[in-house]
Amino acid sequence: MLKVKDYNIGDTEALYNLGKALSSPVRIEMLRHLYGKSLIIGEIAKEMDLPASSAAFHLKILEKAGLIRMEEQPGTRGTTKMCNRKIDLLTIDLIKGNNDPDIHNVANMEMPVGAYTDCQVTPTCGLWCEDGAIGQEEDMALRFYYPERVRAGILWTSSGYVEYKFPNEVPQQACPKRLTFAGEICSEAPGYREEWMSDITVWINGVDCGTWTSPGDLGARRGRLNPPSVQNGSTQYGIWVTWAVDGEGCRVNGELVGDTKIEDLHLMEESFVRVRLGNRPDARYVGGFNLFGRHFGDYDQDLVLTVEY
Repeated sequence: MLKVKDYNIGDTEALYNLGKALSSPVRIEMLRHLYGKSLIIGEIAKEMDLPASSAAFHLKILEKAGLIRMEEQPGTRGTTKMCNRKIDLLTIDLIKGNNDPDIHNVANMEMPVGAYTDCQVTPTCGLWCEDGAIGQEEDMALRFYYPERVRAGILWTSSGYVEYKFPNEVPQQACPKRLTFAGEICSEAPGYREEWMSDITVWINGVDCGTWTSPGDLGARRGRLNPPSVQNGSTQYGIWVTWAVDGEGCRVNGELVGDTKIEDLHLMEESFVRVRLGNRPDARYVGGFNLFGRHFGDYDQDLVLTVEY
């Protein structure tokens, strides 16, 4: 089971200790040595050709950051310390934890990748759940209309779009200040192609909120969470991408990409928020897309919509 740790910008001391731990190439190499196995301090020192005292010093810093666990074990001469890695994947949220006086509450919603309300897809396309492919018909697009599509952990299409309706949980009298939409995404090519680019756009309530260019369809290694039913040689994981809209404009992964503002989305006019993700027909790179949900890819999350108000 993948061990995941989430940090946010408000975790000042934890982020300081984490940054200190990861600032040394020696300590990063120690984390590599501890991947999938436990070692005592002397074994780590020997493998890395370090004095035992130096190895112990670096391991103590990693322990303080919460990246490893050291447990005393009986040895031939007293006790020794067994070292184990505690974290496989860490994320740092640079939004949550900020003290913005204009933001008092947050509405956060997750949506399975297969719970779309509308779609337009073209082969190669399909849906995959933990048991395997959803639908077996030769008409690949037909598979997208089966009720069991909501079980999908991976969704892919060579072009087109999928659209979701998230429940709008913002109180009617509230004033939205910022909206973010995020998910694990990559391009789509038959099998996989690491350099297959795709311009992927998000629309909120029909309004263009920016385009992100995926570098490729990623499959050269296994996705960290993928069940055994996902075979090697196919798409394995994506990149976590965040679209954000506030009072200044819209951003993709923090980079300003357009002048669409939060008020342009008219969030309070409906009981839902309509989110469409796909390729523009006139995009430079119409390279399709893969979407990953819980228990697939590298991030154990579905599609996430957050509204701060």
